[in-house]
Amino acid sequence: MANHEILLLKPVDGLGAEGDQVKVRAGYARNFLLPQGMAVPLTGANRKRVEALKKARGLREVKELDGAQALAKQIEKAGIAIAVKTGEGGKLFGAVTTHDIHDKLVAAGITVDKRRIHLGQPIKTLGKHEVKIRLHPEVSVELSFDVVSENPIEPAAS
Repeated sequence: MANHEILLLKPVDGLGAEGDQVKVRAGYARNFLLPQGMAVPLTGANRKRVEALKKARGLREVKELDGAQALAKQIEKAGIAIAVKTGEGGKLFGAVTTHDIHDKLVAAGITVDKRRIHLGQPIKTLGKHEVKIRLHPEVSVELSFDVVSENPIEPAAS
């Protein structure tokens, strides 16, 4: 199969950031990257654009890092509680998922991409829990939250 060498104009997940010179399959370049304006063929004239793209990349990365650090401080201060329906003995109906945590963060005025919330497994117990939120490759924060019962807990019948 033929490979093309291209210059990325925008960051592409799994491939690189702007200013990177990468080799990709001809069809991927021809059918996706070039028509979408994410890349240009690597020619002599386009090689001169590399420095400008790398400078823009550096500025964007600094801005993203600062934004992630500010958001991390905001998340650390946030105290959220998730109310769930329970049955006998405080047993949860269903589980607390990343979707529930994301909704509570948005309600608290914190905008985070749902895919950045890393919950090892769904939470199925009441009490205090922690979840890791990766805001940036260099910035991650632990969010502590409480899972509480919506209704009074009834003792389990023996």
